[in-house]
Amino acid sequence: MASKRVLLILAKGAEETVIPVDVTIVGLAGKDPVQCSHDVVVSPDASLEDAKKEGPYDTMVLPGGNLDSQNLSESAAMKEILKEQENRKGLIAAFCAGPTLLYFRSYCLLKTKMMSGGNYTCYENYVEKDDLILTSRGPGTSFTFALVIVEALSSKEVVAQVKTPLVLKD
Repeated sequence: MASKRVLLILAKGAEETVIPVDVTIVGLAGKDPVQCSHDVVVSPDASLEDAKKEGPYDTMVLPGGNLDSQNLSESAAMKEILKEQENRKGLIAAFCAGPTLLYFRSYCLLKTKMMSGGNYTCYENYVEKDDLILTSRGPGTSFTFALVIVEALSSKEVVAQVKTPLVLKD
C-alpha cells in the first residue's frame, strides 16, 4: 500500500491532545514554535507556504482550540489550501473547534453562539463523516477520531491492528 500523507496545520492555541504522530506538522506563522492551548510547545516541521509546495496531502487535519481556529480562520493562505484540498477531493478532518473553519459545527455547546437563523446540524456522535469531511467533538474523542482517519486512509483491518495495543474500549 502506498504511503499516505497528512498535513496538520497549527496556530497559537491549538489543542495539543489531537496532534498525531508521523504527519507533517505545519505552522501557520512559519516554522517558529507554536504554543498550544495548555502551554505545550510544538515545533512545526514546515511553514504552511513550504508545505503547500510539497502537497498534495491525502488528509488535512484542522485541530481544535478556540484561539487556533480563530487564527486559522483569519489566514488567506489557510482558506486557499482548504479550497485546494476540497477541489481535489482530499479528506478534511476537523476536530473540536476546527469545524468552525468549514462553516458548520460539530461541538454542540457552540449552538448558543450561532447567529440567529443560521443553518447547521449538530450531532451527538463522537465522529461524523460526510463524504470527504470528518468532524469530531473534542479532546475526549481524539482516539476515535484518529482511528476513523486511519480507516479512511486504509482499511478496517489496519484500524484493528492499530487499536489493539491502545487497549481502547469499544
